[in-house]
Amino acid sequence: MPLPPPLTIDPATARRFALRATGLIQPHASLASALEHQGFIQIDPINVCGRMHEHIARVRVSGYEEGHLHQHLHGVPDDAPLDTTTRPAAERTAFEHFHPGRWVLAAFGVEAWPYLHAVMAQRARTPGQWMGQLTAPERTLARRILAEIGARGALASEHIDHDERSHNGWNTSRTVKVVMDKLFGQGRLLIARRQNGRRVYDLPERVLPAPVLSQRKPTAKAIDRWTAHLKLRQHRLVTLKRTELPLVSDLVQPVSVAGCPSLYCLRSDIPLLETAAEPPVEPRLLAPLDPLILDRTIAQKLWGFDYTWEVYTPAAKRKRGYYALPLLAGDRLIGDIDLKADRVAGRLRVVSRRCARGHRTAPAVRAVATFLGLK
Repeated sequence: MPLPPPLTIDPATARRFALRATGLIQPHASLASALEHQGFIQIDPINVCGRMHEHIARVRVSGYEEGHLHQHLHGVPDDAPLDTTTRPAAERTAFEHFHPGRWVLAAFGVEAWPYLHAVMAQRARTPGQWMGQLTAPERTLARRILAEIGARGALASEHIDHDERSHNGWNTSRTVKVVMDKLFGQGRLLIARRQNGRRVYDLPERVLPAPVLSQRKPTAKAIDRWTAHLKLRQHRLVTLKRTELPLVSDLVQPVSVAGCPSLYCLRSDIPLLETAAEPPVEPRLLAPLDPLILDRTIAQKLWGFDYTWEVYTPAAKRKRGYYALPLLAGDRLIGDIDLKADRVAGRLRVVSRRCARGHRTAPAVRAVATFLGLK
């Protein structure tokens, strides 16, 4: 389908549009509506001052509290005893799995399930220590794990009696954990719940509704279109690869912004361009990998923000700090603050701060501290 002519807008309008379209001006009423709008919420286990998904959700969902995402997914709080009844499969509306193109864990609505099959099948065929094909000894252990979960119910790796250790591609771990993670990557086990952050696995038929599991597998082209559409839903104002644009040409509107590469938004979002209201001026701290800034090119060209998440950067080469959170004020990214939660002392500590002059950052830090239940 031919593309409509580009809409030419100024950078300030583009920034206000991105804020509104990604839920940063008018928060969603619920996690369900946020997931439906954004397509997914990235999940990350690192907990320095709250986990990645908590920071993504807390600024987008009205009344969001720490732990709400996993409770929404599984029906029980993270610290509940293992035998606590989880949400029945028939009532689940979302689940955890890997993004098909980015190798990150994410919360998806259940409608995403059929589009993940192809990547799952590819993992099962591809040799590799992490999420790859099962070796012969691992297949034997996998049969035992599946049988035990089938008989006993949802289990974490520590509930399976097996002492061998092996390398998972990152570090040395219990072989049973390596195998359970591979079975998860291949869709033969799913995360039924979390217990203090640890994955508790169960059979897919006890995690997802039967109508979802029985859906016909989509074609390769349909999967590629869904993945490109997912990118648009997540970021709302994006660059598209040459291979992606033809897949979603009937859904997108080209946008021309001075100083930026070719950008695209969803046609359904065009009304938001006409009502791009002024955002709150008081600074707010965002997740390090917030959808607003994940594309470094857009962060640099549109926002003038040269940002890198430095968790995996050697300490001597870090400019911002281990877990620096970007600081948003109005329609500008004005700096970042590296925070660390001291749970023993019950305080949120400021490790370092980089901010443009003339802005009060204490309220933004205090908001994170309150969210985490710290001083």
